[in-house]
Amino acid sequence: MELNHRPTGYESVALPLSYTGTRIKLSLLNLFLSNSNKPESNLDPNLRARLLKETKNPYRGLRRAVWIALFGSAALGFLIMITNIIAGDTVSLNDLVIQSSALLLLGFLLFKDRSKEDEN
Repeated sequence: MELNHRPTGYESVALPLSYTGTRIKLSLLNLFLSNSNKPESNLDPNLRARLLKETKNPYRGLRRAVWIALFGSAALGFLIMITNIIAGDTVSLNDLVIQSSALLLLGFLLFKDRSKEDEN
């Protein structure tokens, strides 16, 4: 059995990635370090502050919207169960426990996900 030693259309004759990757990483690291020492930036300071805040707490707005929607749903379900109890209908204790625990859990998550500016 003879092996074909010529490169085909999808094969390459370049250096191994471990050799070229190390050189590229070092040069990109040096480029990053040399640019990070510059205090000047073309970026608007307000935009920069917003972007830094977003990197510290990603998808906060979307997450808050989901918590609010789920909390509202749990609160509405709990309100309907309470009105059924007041009206004299029978409500399973398990259902009431599940609904109230969902309300408490989602309320806690909504409270926990608030920003530091909301506290002050």
